[in-house]
Amino acid sequence: MSGVPIQSPVPTGRSTRKPKGEGHARRAEILEAAERIFVEVGYDGATIRRIADEVGLSSTALYMHFPEKSAILHEICEGAFGRLQAANATILAEGGPAEVKLRRLMEGYVDFGFANPNAYRLIYLTRPVEAREGADSASQRLGGELYRAFEALIEEVGAAGGLRGDVRATAQTLWAGAHGIVSLMITKPYFDWVDRQVLTRTMMDALFAGLLKS
Repeated sequence: MSGVPIQSPVPTGRSTRKPKGEGHARRAEILEAAERIFVEVGYDGATIRRIADEVGLSSTALYMHFPEKSAILHEICEGAFGRLQAANATILAEGGPAEVKLRRLMEGYVDFGFANPNAYRLIYLTRPVEAREGADSASQRLGGELYRAFEALIEEVGAAGGLRGDVRATAQTLWAGAHGIVSLMITKPYFDWVDRQVLTRTMMDALFAGLLKS
């Protein structure tokens, strides 16, 4: 040994490129970063380079996981709807009156929105022209499946004589109420909101009292 100290490389300031492998974990990192960036700067403002830099990849390496930006958005939407579908399926599989399951379904929808605020914004609050094949196709297919299951439960309530009005109008009013809570609170966090659980419960109580007979 010469006794000369070995100096560590001087940082260059560039993003550290990560090793190859761990494809599923890397894909999840990309989706998480893209979801955040899409909300922060908008879909139009987000670039493949920016997303790649966020996760320490080259743009070329990122293209090995996703062929284009809209494919990233599409998978974000697919994943979000999938999580919501799984939660709804658990509630629908349980026994008990349809009215009870309906309320749990709506409360679960609100909980999902607050647990996934970025994904919720992307699938319910934005419709960029360039992303129609990504967000809109997932919304129309998976979102449609979710809504049909929701409406079917309301039809069940109606068949038992539990509705004050039309099934479709009831379904859309209930959804609008739940969506209103989530969309307003996550986009207007500076407003002096009451406790979220209190607001949700008050909204649900008012909706169910006005639209259902019991």
